[in-house]
Amino acid sequence: MGNVRTWALAAAAGFLVGVVTHAHSAAFADTLKSNTPPSPASHVAPAKPEVTGLPDFSALVTRNGPSVVNISVIEKPSQADSVQWGNQDNPLSQFFRQFQMQPQNMPPERAIGSGFIISSDGYILTNAHVVAGAAHVTVKLTDRREFPAKVIGLDKRSDVALLKIAATGLPAVRFGDPSKIKPGQWVVAIGSPFGFDNTVTAGVISATARALPGEDNYVPFIQTDAAVNPGNSGGPLFNMDGQVIGINSQIYSRTGGFMGMSFAIPIDIALNVKDQLLRHGVVRRSRIGVEVQDVNQQLAESFGLGIPRGALISGVDPKGPAHQAGLKPGDVILSVNGRPIERSIDLPSIIAVLQPGSIVHLGIWRNHHEIQVNVRTVLLVDKGAELARNGATSDGGKLGIAVRELKPDERRQLHTQGHLVIEAVSGPALTAGLQAGDVVLGVNGERIDTIRQLQAAVAHSGNSVALLIQRNNEQIYIPVDVG
Repeated sequence: MGNVRTWALAAAAGFLVGVVTHAHSAAFADTLKSNTPPSPASHVAPAKPEVTGLPDFSALVTRNGPSVVNISVIEKPSQADSVQWGNQDNPLSQFFRQFQMQPQNMPPERAIGSGFIISSDGYILTNAHVVAGAAHVTVKLTDRREFPAKVIGLDKRSDVALLKIAATGLPAVRFGDPSKIKPGQWVVAIGSPFGFDNTVTAGVISATARALPGEDNYVPFIQTDAAVNPGNSGGPLFNMDGQVIGINSQIYSRTGGFMGMSFAIPIDIALNVKDQLLRHGVVRRSRIGVEVQDVNQQLAESFGLGIPRGALISGVDPKGPAHQAGLKPGDVILSVNGRPIERSIDLPSIIAVLQPGSIVHLGIWRNHHEIQVNVRTVLLVDKGAELARNGATSDGGKLGIAVRELKPDERRQLHTQGHLVIEAVSGPALTAGLQAGDVVLGVNGERIDTIRQLQAAVAHSGNSVALLIQRNNEQIYIPVDVG
């Protein structure tokens, strides 16, 4: 009986082994057929691909292409020779070109650009540099009709211009929200590069809120890699919903042609300019009277801020509202009316769009904690007021600088309120970029008037010291790593 039971169990075990072996053999055979290894965990769902395919832009272009116009300009003779973007010896021309086209084989007083219809009754947006100094402007539609255009107004700070043609029933664009765009999203540019009407190019958003060298920084540019060239200037930048999110304005180029980086004005800023041009003929902006710079890691550590954020005040207009409100160099602006300030470029663009006379609530980082300060804005004028120059000093041991006191006549010649000038640099100071001739104004946000004060301030600092210095009539913070 025991033998029978043993045989039965053995037979059952053999059957199970056979089933399992068959199953494994079948799985192995299937694996060989599919040339892929078996899944170690069949219950785990396959990962969803992050990119599923390239988009089709044809419907977007069909709908919005007729809203894009070609703009040709005949400039006033007195200004024809002033535009020299083709001068290869001009370093600014080689670095950032506003891509208004002036072909070498055409009369220099002619230029072309792009624009787009924003209302059915003939209002058009383009770049200010396309029509600045124009004696005659002509707008050509995609149906080949041409109209003389009136320049309603232009604003050079934002590089936005508003035109009007005598036409009705025109196809107008729709507007998107630039605050919702993200790097990596697809965008489409339509314009007239080199005069080729309704040329379509596509790319992705490379960055948002980009500051450009030499600019007033009232425009947080949208950076893309959509190909734009001379003649694209003033054309629209579309998102994938067919909404305009920007006006193509500038390119980075060492040759005059496209090199993979183009910059667009956010449409919300352009529309604010348009509204003011319609109402007043000019654009009124606010200011609070401060100079600001970015906060890097070393400066953040110097001010006990934790992570780098905000706009660090490096200069204050002594006759401006910020000075009246008690703001001073070394303060870090963290928010405006509850809106966070991540980088220094955020501040002027937010303040500028406010009505002059507005009360703004600033979140300020001072002495290792946050306080609230209210400031009333004033009208921004083209000629900025002189900024306050606050005195300070430094110490040569820990920082690696040798300083001496300034004589009264030297202070008058330098137009400074500082008392100490750097005569030699070495070690940490040299690495940080300090120079002989720099006037030291403060340490870690505190004004310094004597060498003794400087030595005490540096002695009580951590591994990073933020020096406020005056150089060539400008005030900047320079972090020095003394760790």
